[in-house]
Formats: sequence, C-alpha cells, structure tokens
Amino acid sequence: MRIWSNSFEDGQPIPAEFAMGQADGFAANRNPQLSWDGIPESTRSFALLCIDPDAPTVPETVGRDDMEIPEDQPRTDFVHWVMIDIPPEVCVIEAGSVSDGVTARGKQNPPGPEGSRQGLNDYTGWFAGDAQMGGDYYGYDGPYPPFNDQRVHRYYFRLFALDTEKIEVPQRFTAADVLKALESHVLGEAAVMGRYSLNRR
Repeated sequence: MRIWSNSFEDGQPIPAEFAMGQADGFAANRNPQLSWDGIPESTRSFALLCIDPDAPTVPETVGRDDMEIPEDQPRTDFVHWVMIDIPPEVCVIEAGSVSDGVTARGKQNPPGPEGSRQGLNDYTGWFAGDAQMGGDYYGYDGPYPPFNDQRVHRYYFRLFALDTEKIEVPQRFTAADVLKALESHVLGEAAVMGRYSLNRR
C-alpha cells in the first residue's frame, strides 16, 4: 500500500498554494492532490489524517520578532486534516477539491468523497477566543508554522485502510477520536510527508 502526491514530492517542500499561511499572511489554503494504490482486498473504507509533529510547545515564543523558537524546543502534534469513511473505490483526492481558501471561523460542511465525514482540525483550538477567527475548523486547513521557528515543519499525510465501512466516533470528532476508534480495524497504512517553513533564514 502506498500514497503519493502530485502536488509535492515525498520529503520535499509543500508549495504555498497548499498552505494556510505564507510570508505576507494567509495563503490559498488548497488541499494537495493525493493518490493511493496497493490496497488490501478486504478494505471497506479509508481514514486520512494530516499531522504536523513539529508544533512548538511554548506559546509565549510563537510569532515574536525579538527571538526565534529554538529547534530543540519540545514539540507536539498539530492536526491539519481528519477524514473518515472514505469509500473503498476512492483512490484519488484532487487538488483543491476539499479546501480552496481560508474560511474565517472554519469550514462547517467541507466537501469530500460521497459518504465521507470530516473532523475538527487543531485550528479550532488555536483560534479559540479570537473574535474574528474563532470557531470549529472542519476538514483541511494547511500549514501555517510560526515565522520565527528555526525548525522546518513536517506534514505527514497518513492513510489507513480499514475493515469497516464506518468507525464509531462522536459527531464532533478529532484525530484522537479516530486513532482510538480504528485501532482494531487497520488492514494497512501508508504515508507521504512534505515540509514547510516561513522562516526567511
């Protein structure tokens, strides 16, 4: 089982077109193209996650002109996309078909393959309390790492082939809910990774 993207090469930079942020502010925020094959025969659905494991853990260091976030600062996951119940006949998600632009307060009903469901990404928590941007962010919202981070962030698009048509998660679900629910249903997994940074240095 393998997954790849025509929008970027594995391990290489993700174009700004597929990011939420660029050097001068918001970017196009289109989802990248993804394709997969080599699927286990008994696959009944897919789950797709996009996770950045390089998010800073000290909020006070983010977005400051007077310092850079050290590369060795402890890091945590930041979830950019959660999609489940993708039908087994689907093997391509076209660029811009799920996300195309930044939606203040989050996309409430993002498009996707018929029958699929999309969960909350971590911009929900990041923008919480912001009068203009706060809300529930469903579906894909791309990279927007701190401009003062010394670390180049990595974005893993993880695809899971499952033995069930639907996994049991709350109506308002997160990546953590999905990872817990699919534990006993995974037939195969594949990943492709892209990099992104806004640090001019």
